Amino acid sequence: MTITAWYMDDDEVTDQRQPHRREGDSDVPVDSLAQLGVLYWSGITSPEDPKLMSIREERGYSYTDMVYVCPEKLPDYENKIKSFYREHIHYDEEIRYCVDGTGYFDIRGANDEWIRISLEAGDMIILPEGIYHRFTCDAKNYIQALRLFVGEPVWTPYNRDEIDERNNASRAKYVNAFLKRE
Repeated sequence: MTITAWYMDDDEVTDQRQPHRREGDSDVPVDSLAQLGVLYWSGITSPEDPKLMSIREERGYSYTDMVYVCPEKLPDYENKIKSFYREHIHYDEEIRYCVDGTGYFDIRGANDEWIRISLEAGDMIILPEGIYHRFTCDAKNYIQALRLFVGEPVWTPYNRDEIDERNNASRAKYVNAFLKRE
């Protein structure tokens, strides 16, 4: 399968784990994701897949760990996925390879609209430093993902409503690289 993405509706009442596909829209072309700095691969068969090993080597991902996001393995699951769903940035790339299960990464598009990216087993995504995003499982409530990092893992979310966007170096780096229009 391949990664799919679509514009989200504005429904904030329905559970975040539902698709929230905006009515009447077709899928967001994957090249539009690339224009926002999002990198993606599909068809990776395992954490030892040569394709994944090559990506790791090329990009310097030296540390990995496995995360299970599901009620059975993540304490306080409902509150955790609500916290993952809070809009934030990181000061490093966010790299995830979906080993099993399914989930959604939502990113802000060029006009600040939400784009939902659906991941399933075999998909890998890299979100650039400074992109506003959030994560949730889908209605199946299960994803097993390999997290990848350059060096020691740093996973600190900086919530949009708590940062000074105009003076944030990571956000400025992202905006200059992907959102500035000539």
